[in-house]
Amino acid sequence: MKHLLPDGLSLYYELHGAEDATQALVFLNGLSQSTAAWGGVIKALGEKYKLVLIDLLFQGQSDAAPAHRSFEAHAADVANLLQSLNLPETVIVGISYGGAVAQRFLVNYPELAQAGVLLSTFPYKDAYFDAIGYSWKQALLAGGYPLMLDVMLPLVLGRSYFLNPIITIDALKNSKATQSPSVDNLIKLVRATEESGNYLQELKKVQVPVLVVHGEEDMLCTPEMGRAITESLPNAELEIIPAVGHTLNLECIPVLIQLLDTFAAKLRLEV
Repeated sequence: MKHLLPDGLSLYYELHGAEDATQALVFLNGLSQSTAAWGGVIKALGEKYKLVLIDLLFQGQSDAAPAHRSFEAHAADVANLLQSLNLPETVIVGISYGGAVAQRFLVNYPELAQAGVLLSTFPYKDAYFDAIGYSWKQALLAGGYPLMLDVMLPLVLGRSYFLNPIITIDALKNSKATQSPSVDNLIKLVRATEESGNYLQELKKVQVPVLVVHGEEDMLCTPEMGRAITESLPNAELEIIPAVGHTLNLECIPVLIQLLDTFAAKLRLEV
């Protein structure tokens, strides 16, 4: 489905799951992902929850704006969509880039989410993070998304995944090749990360419960970043998943489903 934003651009979203659910889970994608990235969780979670999957602008089937969107602007787009939907109690779930957007959403639109889940995301950037981002951007400019993917994969999949892949690396590359984002769209997404600053102080404003989840082997958004997020949030808990890297919605789907379900169930008990 398409939602028309105030500036005339369309935001693509999907509705799945139980129509009469008392809770909704809203999913925001990683940098080069689309709504398809959540395919592994839809069936199991859809039995209990209403699910909203969103392509941010420049992702998947959403429009591309003439200029890039900041994380704050992405959050405003998501808020505009959610205000138009008749959702029950809502948990905003964002991974990596989507997690950075979810942080801004929780700060700026507290009335629209009763809780949050921040997966493999970053509250600040350090020199190593910036160096990784620079290498991805240069690969993208030199060889498009296929070369960027070659450079990305060893950093967004844990070492354990390479030793025992759920989907072979070649099959993964082939599947991604058929849905390659455009270079221009990726550059505009990357720019939001480049321009973002330290957000830890802002996170202290978030009063709702938040689950923070990181992979033990995540080299990009490290467990240390997860601990920093958790320490800044007034009401947060941290889960570090062993033998897992950055891409939690591929590397550890059963564990992710269990964590989301347990967290949502705890919210129901606290009402």
